[in-house]
Amino acid sequence: MVQELVIAIVGAASAGALYMAAAAKVVKQYERGVVLRLGRLRNDVRGPGFTMVLPGIERLRKVNMQIVTMPVPAQDGITRDNVTVRVDAVIYFKVVDAASAVIQVEDYRFAVSQMAQTSLRSIIGKSDLDDLLSNREKLNQGLELMIDSPAVGWGVQIDRVEIKDVSLPETMKRSMARQAEADRERRARVINADAELQASKKLAEAAKEMSSQPAALQLRLLQTVVAVAAEKNSTLVLPFPVELLRFLERAQQPVQQQVRQPQQAVRPPQPAQAQRPGQAQRPAQAQRPGPAQPQPSVAPAPPPASAPAVSSATAPARPPRPKPLARH
Repeated sequence: MVQELVIAIVGAASAGALYMAAAAKVVKQYERGVVLRLGRLRNDVRGPGFTMVLPGIERLRKVNMQIVTMPVPAQDGITRDNVTVRVDAVIYFKVVDAASAVIQVEDYRFAVSQMAQTSLRSIIGKSDLDDLLSNREKLNQGLELMIDSPAVGWGVQIDRVEIKDVSLPETMKRSMARQAEADRERRARVINADAELQASKKLAEAAKEMSSQPAALQLRLLQTVVAVAAEKNSTLVLPFPVELLRFLERAQQPVQQQVRQPQQAVRPPQPAQAQRPGQAQRPAQAQRPGPAQPQPSVAPAPPPASAPAVSSATAPARPPRPKPLARH
């Protein structure tokens, strides 16, 4: 009898230990326990710590309350300006109502993932390419609002949605690179033109100051020579401004005028050239205005002396000479 009683007590203790082991549950700090008794939801959600359930009657489901980071698979789409892109994103969410996450949706993770993919496709079709590349903050807010609206009924709160990468076709990348290059070249030309305008204004002011003092131009030239010679070059290219030549020419004009005036005062009269016989007389040249000079008198040339007559009686007979030709 005693042996049977002991066996019964041991069996009851073992059954009680097994029952306690099956009924004892531990809920972690970041989890919440939802209890279903005979398939019906209990109103009390078990908090973190040790808790007991009735084995076979109650069922405990643990729900993670931490923020979940879920990557959204890359989605191919066509933007509003007809550009094919491939966009992927990442979503951050957490469960705020454990009972709704268990009762309202079969698998809240899968539901959030599918909702994120469809919302991302919708955002791609409603946006331009420039918005996807430069105005992502606004698109992230719109995408978060689209996902958060149905997720509220599932006991899920969307914390943040970020568009991670936008993949473009190679042809579109080359086109955008050429556009950016052309834009930068345009801005560079505008900056260069503005610099030339400012430099021209400053040069005009400098030229105005130098025009009042012509020696300043020569000093500036000497400074340029010093700057070039400081590099120890074997060949020196020296620019010679035309203005300096004009300055030197204007400086020499008064000196030349003073030298020419005494030379014209003591200039002796030139004798007239004898006219050859038979040559037509040239018209008198117009005299230059100036002081009157005495003209020397030219005596007319005496006529040639006639040969003396020789009698034919006394003169020996000579052969006749040829008659000279008269010059005309």
